[in-house]
Amino acid sequence: MNHVTIRSVSEQIADYIKLEIQSGRWAEFFPGRNELAKQFDQAVMSVEMALQQLEKEGWLISQGAGRPRKVFNLAESNGAHSLRIAILIYEREAYSDGIYPRLLHLLREDGHDAFFVNTTQMELGGSIRKLSRIVDKIKADAWILCTSTREFAAWFAQSGIPVFALFGRRRGLPIASAGPDKSTAIAEATKKLISLGHERIVMLVREDRRQPHPGYVERAFLRELERNGLLSSKYHLPDWKDGSEGLLGVLQKIFATTPPTALIVDELAILLATQQFLASKTILVPRDVSLVSMEYENVFAWSSPMIAHVKWDIEFVLKRTRQWARNVAKGKKDFKETNTLAVFVEGGTIAIAKR
Repeated sequence: MNHVTIRSVSEQIADYIKLEIQSGRWAEFFPGRNELAKQFDQAVMSVEMALQQLEKEGWLISQGAGRPRKVFNLAESNGAHSLRIAILIYEREAYSDGIYPRLLHLLREDGHDAFFVNTTQMELGGSIRKLSRIVDKIKADAWILCTSTREFAAWFAQSGIPVFALFGRRRGLPIASAGPDKSTAIAEATKKLISLGHERIVMLVREDRRQPHPGYVERAFLRELERNGLLSSKYHLPDWKDGSEGLLGVLQKIFATTPPTALIVDELAILLATQQFLASKTILVPRDVSLVSMEYENVFAWSSPMIAHVKWDIEFVLKRTRQWARNVAKGKKDFKETNTLAVFVEGGTIAIAKR
Protein backbone atom coordinates (compact mmCIF):
# COMPACT_ATOMS: atom_id res chain seq x y z
CA MET A 1 0.00 0.00 0.00
CA ASN A 2 1.42 3.41 -0.97
CA HIS A 3 1.91 6.00 1.76
CA VAL A 4 -0.06 9.23 1.30
CA THR A 5 1.48 12.44 2.58
CA ILE A 6 -1.11 15.04 3.58
CA ARG A 7 0.40 18.53 3.55
CA SER A 8 -0.78 21.13 6.04
CA VAL A 9 -2.61 24.28 4.98
CA SER A 10 0.47 26.42 5.65
CA GLU A 11 2.66 24.10 3.53
CA GLN A 12 0.18 24.28 0.66
CA ILE A 13 0.11 28.07 0.90
CA ALA A 14 3.93 28.17 0.89
CA ASP A 15 4.05 25.94 -2.21
CA TYR A 16 1.58 28.19 -4.03
CA ILE A 17 3.50 31.35 -3.14
CA LYS A 18 6.74 29.77 -4.46
CA LEU A 19 5.08 29.09 -7.81
CA GLU A 20 3.78 32.65 -7.97
CA ILE A 21 7.21 34.09 -7.13
CA GLN A 22 8.81 31.94 -9.83
CA SER A 23 6.25 33.18 -12.35
CA GLY A 24 7.34 36.76 -11.68
CA ARG A 25 4.42 37.88 -9.52
CA TRP A 26 5.20 40.17 -6.60
CA ALA A 27 8.58 41.17 -8.09
CA GLU A 28 8.12 44.76 -6.91
CA PHE A 29 5.88 44.48 -3.87
CA PHE A 30 4.95 41.56 -1.65
CA PRO A 31 1.61 41.88 0.15
CA GLY A 32 1.17 41.54 3.90
CA ARG A 33 -0.21 38.48 5.63
CA ASN A 34 -3.70 39.99 6.14
CA GLU A 35 -4.11 40.74 2.45
CA LEU A 36 -2.84 37.28 1.51
CA ALA A 37 -5.24 35.70 4.00
CA LYS A 38 -8.13 37.43 2.22
CA GLN A 39 -6.84 36.36 -1.22
CA PHE A 40 -6.48 32.72 -0.15
CA ASP A 41 -9.55 32.74 2.10
CA GLN A 42 -7.47 31.20 4.87
CA ALA A 43 -6.70 32.00 8.50
CA VAL A 44 -4.10 34.70 9.10
CA MET A 45 -2.07 32.36 11.33
CA SER A 46 -1.81 29.73 8.55
CA VAL A 47 -0.55 32.40 6.16
CA GLU A 48 1.94 33.69 8.74
CA MET A 49 3.32 30.17 9.29
CA ALA A 50 3.77 29.81 5.52
CA LEU A 51 5.57 33.16 5.30
CA GLN A 52 7.89 32.27 8.18
CA GLN A 53 8.76 29.00 6.44
CA LEU A 54 9.52 30.87 3.20
CA GLU A 55 11.83 33.18 5.16
CA LYS A 56 13.74 30.17 6.51
CA GLU A 57 14.06 28.75 3.00
CA GLY A 58 15.29 32.07 1.61
CA TRP A 59 12.36 32.93 -0.65
CA LEU A 60 11.40 35.99 1.40
CA ILE A 61 13.41 38.55 3.33
CA SER A 62 12.13 40.07 6.55
CA GLN A 63 12.43 43.87 6.76
CA GLY A 64 11.41 44.18 10.38
CA ALA A 65 8.20 44.36 12.37
CA GLY A 66 5.40 46.29 10.69
CA ARG A 67 7.11 46.32 7.28
CA PRO A 68 6.18 44.07 4.33
CA ARG A 69 8.47 41.20 3.46
CA LYS A 70 10.59 41.37 0.33
CA VAL A 71 11.00 38.72 -2.36
CA PHE A 72 14.62 37.59 -2.63
CA ASN A 73 16.02 38.54 -6.03
CA LEU A 74 19.40 37.06 -6.94
CA ALA A 75 19.88 39.39 -9.91
CA GLU A 76 19.15 42.42 -7.74
CA SER A 77 21.38 41.27 -4.88
CA ASN A 78 24.51 40.34 -6.79
CA GLY A 79 24.28 41.61 -10.35
CA ALA A 80 22.83 38.36 -11.77
CA HIS A 81 26.12 36.56 -11.16
CA SER A 82 25.52 32.92 -10.32
CA LEU A 83 28.18 30.50 -9.11
CA ARG A 84 29.26 27.04 -10.11
CA ILE A 85 29.42 25.41 -6.66
CA ALA A 86 30.99 21.98 -6.12
CA ILE A 87 29.82 20.06 -3.03
CA LEU A 88 32.30 17.49 -1.71
CA ILE A 89 30.77 15.15 0.86
CA TYR A 90 32.63 12.92 3.30
CA GLU A 91 31.32 9.50 2.24
CA ARG A 92 28.72 8.10 -0.14
CA GLU A 93 26.37 7.11 2.67
CA ALA A 94 25.90 10.83 3.33
CA TYR A 95 23.88 11.21 0.10
CA SER A 96 20.93 9.70 1.97
CA ASP A 97 21.19 12.40 4.65
CA GLY A 98 18.37 14.86 4.01
CA ILE A 99 20.58 17.85 4.81
CA TYR A 100 22.74 17.71 1.69
CA PRO A 101 20.04 17.23 -0.98
CA ARG A 102 18.16 20.07 0.65
CA LEU A 103 21.25 22.29 0.56
CA LEU A 104 21.65 21.50 -3.14
CA HIS A 105 18.02 22.47 -3.73
CA LEU A 106 18.36 25.77 -1.86
CA LEU A 107 21.48 26.79 -3.78
CA ARG A 108 19.81 25.98 -7.10
CA GLU A 109 16.78 28.01 -6.06
CA ASP A 110 19.13 30.99 -5.75
CA GLY A 111 20.25 30.47 -9.34
CA HIS A 112 23.57 28.73 -8.68
CA ASP A 113 24.84 25.74 -10.63
CA ALA A 114 25.37 23.56 -7.56
CA PHE A 115 26.31 19.89 -7.89
CA PHE A 116 27.81 16.98 -5.95
CA VAL A 117 31.36 15.99 -6.87
CA ASN A 118 31.47 12.42 -8.19
CA THR A 119 33.88 11.29 -5.48
CA THR A 120 34.10 11.62 -1.71
CA GLN A 121 36.69 12.65 0.85
CA MET A 122 36.90 9.02 1.98
CA GLU A 123 37.62 7.90 -1.58
CA LEU A 124 40.34 10.53 -1.89
CA GLY A 125 41.97 8.84 1.08
CA GLY A 126 43.11 12.08 2.66
CA SER A 127 45.43 12.74 -0.31
CA ILE A 128 46.02 16.44 -0.93
CA ARG A 129 47.49 15.57 -4.33
CA LYS A 130 44.28 13.81 -5.39
CA LEU A 131 42.20 16.67 -4.00
CA SER A 132 44.14 19.30 -5.98
CA ARG A 133 43.70 17.25 -9.16
CA ILE A 134 39.94 17.08 -8.65
CA VAL A 135 39.78 20.83 -7.99
CA ASP A 136 41.82 21.61 -11.12
CA LYS A 137 39.67 19.30 -13.23
CA ILE A 138 36.27 20.58 -12.06
CA LYS A 139 37.13 24.30 -12.03
CA ALA A 140 34.22 25.40 -9.84
CA ASP A 141 33.79 29.01 -8.68
CA ALA A 142 33.36 27.88 -5.08
CA TRP A 143 33.39 24.71 -2.98
CA ILE A 144 31.44 23.37 -0.03
CA LEU A 145 33.15 20.74 2.13
CA CYS A 146 30.67 18.60 4.04
CA THR A 147 32.06 17.18 7.31
CA SER A 148 35.54 18.08 6.16
CA THR A 149 38.80 16.65 7.38
CA ARG A 150 41.20 19.15 8.90
CA GLU A 151 43.77 18.59 6.14
CA PHE A 152 41.35 19.29 3.29
CA ALA A 153 39.91 22.38 4.98
CA ALA A 154 43.43 23.73 5.64
CA TRP A 155 44.43 23.14 2.00
CA PHE A 156 41.45 25.14 0.75
CA ALA A 157 42.23 27.90 3.26
CA GLN A 158 45.61 28.39 1.56
CA SER A 159 44.38 27.90 -2.01
CA GLY A 160 42.53 31.19 -2.38
CA ILE A 161 39.46 29.34 -3.70
CA PRO A 162 36.18 30.41 -2.04
CA VAL A 163 35.20 27.55 0.26
CA PHE A 164 32.64 26.85 2.94
CA ALA A 165 33.18 24.11 5.53
CA LEU A 166 29.87 22.62 6.62
CA PHE A 167 30.58 20.69 9.86
CA GLY A 168 33.85 18.78 10.28
CA ARG A 169 37.27 19.88 11.56
CA ARG A 170 36.89 23.54 10.61
CA ARG A 171 37.37 25.54 13.81
CA GLY A 172 40.01 28.28 13.81
CA LEU A 173 40.78 28.17 10.06
CA PRO A 174 40.52 31.36 7.91
CA ILE A 175 37.56 30.03 5.91
CA ALA A 176 33.80 30.46 6.08
CA SER A 177 32.19 27.66 8.05
CA ALA A 178 29.14 26.66 10.05
CA GLY A 179 28.06 23.90 12.35
CA PRO A 180 26.90 23.17 15.86
CA ASP A 181 29.04 23.91 18.89
CA LYS A 182 28.48 20.71 20.84
CA SER A 183 31.19 21.32 23.42
CA THR A 184 28.90 22.68 26.14
CA ALA A 185 26.20 20.08 25.47
CA ILE A 186 28.66 17.17 25.62
CA ALA A 187 30.22 18.55 28.80
CA GLU A 188 26.73 18.76 30.31
CA ALA A 189 25.95 15.17 29.25
CA THR A 190 29.25 13.97 30.74
CA LYS A 191 28.62 15.83 33.98
CA LYS A 192 25.15 14.29 34.21
CA LEU A 193 26.53 10.78 33.72
CA ILE A 194 29.19 11.34 36.38
CA SER A 195 26.52 12.59 38.80
CA LEU A 196 24.78 9.23 38.30
CA GLY A 197 27.92 7.39 39.35
CA HIS A 198 29.43 6.70 35.91
CA GLU A 199 33.23 6.63 35.73
CA ARG A 200 33.76 4.20 32.85
CA ILE A 201 32.39 6.49 30.12
CA VAL A 202 33.50 5.75 26.55
CA MET A 203 33.11 8.10 23.58
CA LEU A 204 33.00 6.51 20.10
CA VAL A 205 33.87 8.86 17.24
CA ARG A 206 35.51 8.45 13.86
CA GLU A 207 39.26 8.44 13.40
CA ASP A 208 39.43 11.94 11.93
CA ARG A 209 37.77 13.25 15.12
CA ARG A 210 40.67 11.83 17.14
CA GLN A 211 43.66 12.25 14.83
CA PRO A 212 46.11 13.88 14.81
CA HIS A 213 44.60 15.15 18.07
CA PRO A 214 41.08 15.21 19.56
CA GLY A 215 38.67 17.83 18.21
CA TYR A 216 36.89 20.56 20.19
CA VAL A 217 34.01 18.35 21.28
CA GLU A 218 36.24 15.44 22.20
CA ARG A 219 38.50 17.72 24.25
CA ALA A 220 35.44 19.13 26.05
CA PHE A 221 34.52 15.55 27.01
CA LEU A 222 38.01 14.75 28.32
CA ARG A 223 38.21 18.07 30.21
CA GLU A 224 34.90 17.36 31.95
CA LEU A 225 36.22 13.99 33.10
CA GLU A 226 39.34 15.65 34.53
CA ARG A 227 37.27 18.43 36.10
CA ASN A 228 35.34 15.80 38.03
CA GLY A 229 38.42 13.98 39.27
CA LEU A 230 38.57 11.23 36.62
CA LEU A 231 41.92 10.64 34.93
CA SER A 232 41.14 10.56 31.21
CA SER A 233 42.88 8.08 28.95
CA LYS A 234 42.53 6.22 25.66
CA TYR A 235 39.99 4.04 27.41
CA HIS A 236 37.57 6.96 27.37
CA LEU A 237 38.38 7.92 23.74
CA PRO A 238 39.59 4.66 22.16
CA ASP A 239 41.32 4.32 18.80
CA TRP A 240 39.69 2.22 16.09
CA LYS A 241 39.68 2.09 12.31
CA ASP A 242 36.66 3.55 10.52
CA GLY A 243 34.19 0.95 9.34
CA SER A 244 32.03 -1.82 10.75
CA GLU A 245 34.94 -4.15 11.50
CA GLY A 246 36.88 -1.49 13.38
CA LEU A 247 33.84 -0.50 15.44
CA LEU A 248 32.96 -4.12 16.24
CA GLY A 249 36.55 -4.76 17.26
CA VAL A 250 36.71 -1.87 19.70
CA LEU A 251 33.31 -2.75 21.21
CA GLN A 252 34.37 -6.35 21.76
CA LYS A 253 37.60 -5.20 23.35
CA ILE A 254 36.19 -2.71 25.82
CA PHE A 255 33.29 -4.90 26.91
CA ALA A 256 35.53 -7.97 27.33
CA THR A 257 37.92 -6.35 29.79
CA THR A 258 36.52 -3.31 31.58
CA PRO A 259 32.92 -2.86 30.42
CA PRO A 260 31.85 0.78 30.22
CA THR A 261 28.79 1.85 32.14
CA ALA A 262 28.03 4.65 29.66
CA LEU A 263 28.58 5.23 25.93
CA ILE A 264 28.56 8.54 24.05
CA VAL A 265 28.39 7.83 20.32
CA ASP A 266 28.59 10.00 17.21
CA GLU A 267 26.51 9.58 14.02
CA LEU A 268 23.48 7.41 13.35
CA ALA A 269 25.54 4.61 11.74
CA ILE A 270 27.71 4.22 14.85
CA LEU A 271 24.66 4.40 17.10
CA LEU A 272 22.76 1.68 15.23
CA ALA A 273 25.79 -0.60 15.05
CA THR A 274 26.42 -0.10 18.77
CA GLN A 275 22.79 -0.89 19.62
CA GLN A 276 22.99 -4.07 17.53
CA PHE A 277 26.15 -5.14 19.36
CA LEU A 278 24.57 -4.52 22.76
CA ALA A 279 21.47 -6.50 21.78
CA SER A 280 23.61 -9.43 20.61
CA LYS A 281 25.28 -9.53 24.04
CA THR A 282 21.95 -9.04 25.89
CA ILE A 283 23.29 -5.81 27.36
CA LEU A 284 20.27 -3.66 28.15
CA VAL A 285 19.99 0.14 27.89
CA PRO A 286 19.87 1.85 30.35
CA ARG A 287 19.89 -0.97 32.95
CA ASP A 288 23.39 -2.20 32.06
CA VAL A 289 24.80 0.73 30.11
CA SER A 290 23.65 4.30 29.55
CA LEU A 291 23.59 5.62 25.99
CA VAL A 292 23.93 9.17 24.61
CA SER A 293 23.86 10.14 20.93
CA MET A 294 25.89 13.15 19.79
CA GLU A 295 23.33 13.75 17.04
CA TYR A 296 19.55 13.96 16.82
CA GLU A 297 17.71 11.92 14.20
CA ASN A 298 14.02 12.09 13.31
CA VAL A 299 13.72 8.35 14.01
CA PHE A 300 14.30 9.15 17.69
CA ALA A 301 10.68 10.32 17.82
CA TRP A 302 9.71 6.66 17.41
CA SER A 303 12.00 5.48 20.21
CA SER A 304 10.57 4.66 23.61
CA PRO A 305 12.20 5.74 25.77
CA MET A 306 13.62 8.70 23.88
CA ILE A 307 17.35 8.34 23.24
CA ALA A 308 19.42 10.89 25.15
CA HIS A 309 20.98 13.17 22.54
CA VAL A 310 22.47 16.48 21.50
CA LYS A 311 20.23 18.69 19.38
CA TRP A 312 20.79 21.87 17.36
CA ASP A 313 19.10 24.04 14.71
CA ILE A 314 19.87 22.83 11.18
CA GLU A 315 17.87 25.72 9.67
CA PHE A 316 20.38 28.20 11.05
CA VAL A 317 23.28 26.32 9.46
CA LEU A 318 21.59 26.05 6.06
CA LYS A 319 20.73 29.75 6.14
CA ARG A 320 24.35 30.63 6.89
CA THR A 321 25.63 28.46 4.02
CA ARG A 322 23.17 30.08 1.64
CA GLN A 323 24.22 33.56 2.77
CA TRP A 324 27.89 32.71 2.16
CA ALA A 325 27.08 31.74 -1.44
CA ARG A 326 25.24 35.02 -1.93
CA ASN A 327 28.18 36.98 -0.52
CA VAL A 328 30.66 35.21 -2.81
CA ALA A 329 28.34 35.81 -5.78
CA LYS A 330 28.43 39.53 -4.97
CA GLY A 331 32.23 39.51 -4.83
CA LYS A 332 32.37 39.85 -1.05
CA LYS A 333 35.02 38.07 0.99
CA ASP A 334 33.43 35.90 3.63
CA PHE A 335 35.60 34.04 6.15
CA LYS A 336 33.17 34.05 9.07
CA GLU A 337 33.13 31.02 11.38
CA THR A 338 29.59 30.42 12.62
CA ASN A 339 28.72 28.12 15.50
CA THR A 340 25.13 27.48 16.49
CA LEU A 341 24.24 26.43 20.02
CA ALA A 342 23.64 22.74 20.71
CA VAL A 343 21.76 21.50 23.78
CA PHE A 344 21.74 18.22 25.67
CA VAL A 345 18.37 16.46 25.82
CA GLU A 346 18.40 13.93 28.65
CA GLY A 347 15.95 11.38 27.23
CA GLY A 348 15.40 8.00 28.85
CA THR A 349 18.52 6.02 27.97
CA ILE A 350 20.63 7.12 30.92
CA ALA A 351 20.35 5.80 34.47
CA ILE A 352 22.34 5.28 37.67
CA ALA A 353 25.58 3.39 36.96
CA LYS A 354 25.41 -0.34 37.50
CA ARG A 355 27.96 -1.50 40.04
